[in-house]
Amino acid sequence: MRFLMTFALLVGTLANGYAQQDGGPDVVNLRVEGRGDYDTELLDGKKVDEQSGFRGKYLNIILKGEFAGKFAYGYRQRMNKFSRDMHFFDATDWLYLTYHPIPQVAISAGKQVVAIGGYEYDRAPIDLYFCSEFWNNIPCYQWGVSLSYNFSDHDQLVAQACQSPFDTHQTDLYAYNLMWNGHHGWWHPMWSLNAIGADSGRYISYLALGNLFRLSRHWDIQFDLMNRAGRHQQWLFGDFSLMGELNYRPNNHLHFFAKGTYDHNRTHTPADHCVLPGTEITRLGCGLEYEPLKGRWHDLVRLHANYCYTWGQQGNPDGALLDRQHQVNVGLTCRVDVFRK
Repeated sequence: MRFLMTFALLVGTLANGYAQQDGGPDVVNLRVEGRGDYDTELLDGKKVDEQSGFRGKYLNIILKGEFAGKFAYGYRQRMNKFSRDMHFFDATDWLYLTYHPIPQVAISAGKQVVAIGGYEYDRAPIDLYFCSEFWNNIPCYQWGVSLSYNFSDHDQLVAQACQSPFDTHQTDLYAYNLMWNGHHGWWHPMWSLNAIGADSGRYISYLALGNLFRLSRHWDIQFDLMNRAGRHQQWLFGDFSLMGELNYRPNNHLHFFAKGTYDHNRTHTPADHCVLPGTEITRLGCGLEYEPLKGRWHDLVRLHANYCYTWGQQGNPDGALLDRQHQVNVGLTCRVDVFRK
């Protein structure tokens, strides 16, 4: 924490000097966000004590800014992830520098989100409550480089090379990702093709089709299809996940949602490290969010409550989703802009 306070003070001092010379967008924006929950979990009708009770879920420190007209940076440190067996940067979600040689092009280097399509995958963990088996097992922040190009006012293409999410033993595995983000009226696609190193010399291919459908000012649907295939496997629907969410926002303060996920792997090879062979598991649930101060301060305080039920076969003995699993979750999220210049 002392390191972060010193770093923030240094950046703030430099930002103050630069802002006086240049003006324009924020050179530094320091934000702190945290979330605490109360959980109750039942498995086969019995309460799971180690998964129940009050607990802190997230504590993030975020720095973002722009400078010199063509550079931007971002940094998010997950304070709740530290342990004796971790290095400092293991708890860093992202730490990157972006250069814009022209407005349509961005070149980024550092620790980034692996460019995989899908709306469940894309949202910040602090904004999610119950998720698919795939989401629970994908290490989505990795070191790498990326190039993005806005080829229209509504479309962006991102090409990325980064460390493989499955490079747990530093065996020099890589992932190569191509993602398209679009905004076309009521349809907002987030699609990707990915070749991800899973074992030495072997890759698993992803086809991720994330879709947001804005039905009206109050209603929208998110629907993701994630198809995975290793060498000598059935290409389509042997190993895949579906994620869907229906959202209703009657006003600026309330958000109701219903969500379902389905993870399926009927292959016979260990290519997929996220959804293991023998898995066919479904999760359904609903919930609400209430933001009492929205309109005065954006996302300063949020209360939430949700419930989900999971059933099916789990091929991973250490999997997150389990057969006949009930989960109830309520909590509070707070975001505060500490410093902006």
